[in-house]
Amino acid sequence: MSLRLSTVILPYRRWHEGGRAAWTRAEQLGFHTAYTYDHLSWRTFRDGPWFGAVPTLTAAAGVTDRLRLGTLVTSPNFRHPVTLAKELISLDDISGGRVTLGIGAGGSGFDATALGQEPWTPRERADRFAEFVPLLDRLLSEDSVSYEGDFYSAHEARNIPGCVQRPRLPFAVAATGPRGMRLAARFGQAWVTTGDPKLFENGTPEQSIQAIRGQAERLDDICAEVGRDMTGLDRVLLTGFTPDRNGPLQSLNAFVDFAGRHAELGFTEIVVHWPIPDSPFAAEEKVFEQIAMEAPAQLR
Repeated sequence: MSLRLSTVILPYRRWHEGGRAAWTRAEQLGFHTAYTYDHLSWRTFRDGPWFGAVPTLTAAAGVTDRLRLGTLVTSPNFRHPVTLAKELISLDDISGGRVTLGIGAGGSGFDATALGQEPWTPRERADRFAEFVPLLDRLLSEDSVSYEGDFYSAHEARNIPGCVQRPRLPFAVAATGPRGMRLAARFGQAWVTTGDPKLFENGTPEQSIQAIRGQAERLDDICAEVGRDMTGLDRVLLTGFTPDRNGPLQSLNAFVDFAGRHAELGFTEIVVHWPIPDSPFAAEEKVFEQIAMEAPAQLR
């Protein structure tokens, strides 16, 4: 399988002031999928414009035809499975079945307390995620769902007519720990990693490769434990959070080398951030477009 190249477009620009143009250009450049972050605010962008993921993806669906669309990632931090399922079914319908749900356990950032709650511990985030994913799977696959759990409930929640994609839209499950990886093995059509966050500041690219290899091997073991055919589980690397940082976007050759080394680990999709000036995702636009148009052919 050829390595797919995708992008993530942060929702920080007004739709008619550059927002729309990025999504239409992503399709023109041939990206497989264009994702966006599903946050209420995020890191250094907190005090500036930031728009909602689902309305942004809905607008993007209306101005593109072939480009797949998705979140990278949605989390339980401010989402409930019942309401999220209704939005996703609507988005999948509007897009003609082009939606992928990237989903993760969430973190301790601004979203963790925006609804007035105390931040959840890592254990509680994992517990909620373990309940969130199976319930969302049912809500997107069944006409009517009732459920009573420790964290989430549903009472005769109707989701007719369901997703365009059957039996439901695909899940790309972000996980580095064993519990999350089991959810990826059981419910995911793809597994997502950003690498080992402990190596971001002071690690080396080679250490990162070794850490990611270890993650992939753990996933293999878990798939074997649960009886999951590993060939049906895509592997997605979201770049920008390894010690390489934005180095792979400095030239076509640098990117092909970076992507090729991760393809050898079994990755089927590499996701790069759409350039944002004066940010951690700054990159030369011409080089970025050259990578989008030429790198996939060199990585077949």
